[in-house]
Amino acid sequence: MLKLTQAPNIAIATLWVDALQQAGFSASVQRYFLSGIAGELPPDQCLPEVWLGIDEEKTAAQALLHALQNMPQRRWLCRCGEIVEGGFEQCWHCGAAMPVGLA
Repeated sequence: MLKLTQAPNIAIATLWVDALQQAGFSASVQRYFLSGIAGELPPDQCLPEVWLGIDEEKTAAQALLHALQNMPQRRWLCRCGEIVEGGFEQCWHCGAAMPVGLA
């Protein structure tokens, strides 16, 4: 087994592992319940970890994980003149929907 990365919380670790498993990797979450003893141990040692069952999958799994962690964000100009950034599909200023061609 090979430790691939540490996740900031259990929800993110689970999402990453699910995505890796869907792509055919032998990934699992370790230290799932260790956050309960943070304080007894240093907090950075209680974070969940993503592990691979097959060491040879490391390069491809790291590439997929990097793509998941660095998803491109949209940036579009609303009809009201506001620039909307990130994953938003609705303007925060006027409530207009994102143009269809950008989705």
